[in-house]
Amino acid sequence: MTSTHTRSKLPIAGVAVAMVTALAACSSGSGSGSTVSPGGDSGESTPAKPVPSIKISPVKGTSKVRPDKPVVVTADNGSLEEVVVQAGGVPVEGEFDSTRTKWTSKGPLKPSSKYTVSAKASGEGGPAEATSQFSTLKPKFPLAIADITPGVKGESVGVGMPIMVTFNQAVTDKASVEKALKVKAQKPVDGAWRWMSAKQVIYRPAKYWPAHQQVKFTANLAGVRGGKDMYGVKNSSATINIGAALISTVNVKTHMMYVKKDGKTVQTMKISAGKGDTREYTTTSGIHLTMERANPVTMISPGKKEGDPGYYKEIVNYAVRISNSGEYVHSAPWSVGSQGYANVSHGCVNASPAQAKWFYDNFHRGDVVKVTGTTRILESWNGWGFWQMSFKEWEKGSALK
Repeated sequence: MTSTHTRSKLPIAGVAVAMVTALAACSSGSGSGSTVSPGGDSGESTPAKPVPSIKISPVKGTSKVRPDKPVVVTADNGSLEEVVVQAGGVPVEGEFDSTRTKWTSKGPLKPSSKYTVSAKASGEGGPAEATSQFSTLKPKFPLAIADITPGVKGESVGVGMPIMVTFNQAVTDKASVEKALKVKAQKPVDGAWRWMSAKQVIYRPAKYWPAHQQVKFTANLAGVRGGKDMYGVKNSSATINIGAALISTVNVKTHMMYVKKDGKTVQTMKISAGKGDTREYTTTSGIHLTMERANPVTMISPGKKEGDPGYYKEIVNYAVRISNSGEYVHSAPWSVGSQGYANVSHGCVNASPAQAKWFYDNFHRGDVVKVTGTTRILESWNGWGFWQMSFKEWEKGSALK
């Protein structure tokens, strides 16, 4: 008997699937991390790391940059290794942030100057460098110090001496300018600046300076904004020598003057003060400072001309000024008989020729002369009457709150 078998036929699509499956099962791959290269070859590749990008502000080539505008350097995809900013070979100070991705200059730049910037950064993508140049503006109103008092080289001054700074321009941004003024004493005491006008600011300690020391004043004004279109163009400094503590006390009622040097009495002087029959002829009470001296000085009655009642014109020797209202400590041989007993002057403190000469020869600018016993009080703006103001009140004149 002949037997026959019937075979079932697979669809063509099914055969194709089976072949692919078999091939897949028999192939040996590199695992799930394998990639195919753009050229069709299979294998691994690592994406390239970006090189650090450095940005510098002000932008390269910028001119007329404001001196109070900071230089800022930043780095993306890396950290800053070095930043150098300079003008004329003088470097600009600056600081990095905690991640070293940002550098910022400290303090103002100098006006009318060309600056160069160079920066280096590093990162996983390798090192990077950048350079730039820019220039600062020329101020329309250049700000500088016209006078520092005291400022005479080698001069010693008294313990009451203020530091008086006069500018060549009227300052409107007082806070910015005041921040640039520094006072450093060998024997530090509290002190504060007070603006007397837009052109003058004065520093006074809370208490008299400790004697026998140096005080350093610096004004880092270059690049500081003083007002619209006004920038400091020059730094200034002065070294102030504080001498002995020479403090005089005048008692108008007892007609006596006592001079102490570093706490020890060195002169006891009989004096005659203002006769007091008018306000003009009344010696002012309060804390005076010695201001200047001359030998001789011609004293003329203020507001009067020859022939007027009360007119006088006298030449006096060994005269030391203590106010701007005509008050001096000076020699008065014509009133020796009244000295120690009566007040007969036009407002000055009269002394014998010998003792007036001693005072003249030994005083410093800024020595303290404290007058008591009259009803006319020295104004704080009269001469150097700054100690008439309490320190709490004095501080209110500062632009820094």
